[in-house]
Amino acid sequence: MMTIWGRLTSINVSKAVWAARELGLEFNRIDVGGPYGGLDKPEYVALNPNSKIPTLDDNGYILWESNSIVRYLAAQYGAGTLWPTDPRERGLSDRWLDWQATEFAPAMAPAFIGLIRTPEDKRNPQAIAESVARGNRLILLLEKFLADGRQYLAGDRFTIGDIAVGCAVDRWFLLPIERPATPLLAQWHKRVSSRPSAQGVLQQKLA
Repeated sequence: MMTIWGRLTSINVSKAVWAARELGLEFNRIDVGGPYGGLDKPEYVALNPNSKIPTLDDNGYILWESNSIVRYLAAQYGAGTLWPTDPRERGLSDRWLDWQATEFAPAMAPAFIGLIRTPEDKRNPQAIAESVARGNRLILLLEKFLADGRQYLAGDRFTIGDIAVGCAVDRWFLLPIERPATPLLAQWHKRVSSRPSAQGVLQQKLA
């Protein structure tokens, strides 16, 4: 049986769970991290030496790093669907998976940590404001990209790029910040978040 380790309120765990559900895979999910703890237990460190979430156990095949897990699941179980067989279409999908990890996530991390995980009297307002401004600039890049009428990030088919960015944008909409008008992004977000596989995965309490 496949197992995904990690609390669902983690965006990285959400990506892995959404991918597995989209592929119709049967799996168990075990809560670790955050209020559940367990990341420093020897048995978990043996699975994931980074002591972070998520970790995938696919019948003895152990993998960590959320985007690597999403790529693996799609390649192993979703060739031709979540994992495009055409290298150019797959490249477009992969681009957004990496954009989420290398651009958007670092941009929004100070705002998320400051607003959600830091007591109000200990927050750094300047760092939060700079983070929000940087994140909003990237969001407007995404809004402009969607202006050509495409349904999904790699074209007209839902792929792993939509999963990674979908989780990140979902959190962005939940943060208590000022946001620019993004009607196209809102439409895309509604399109991907209404998929059956996304129900119970998105709109999680920020933690």
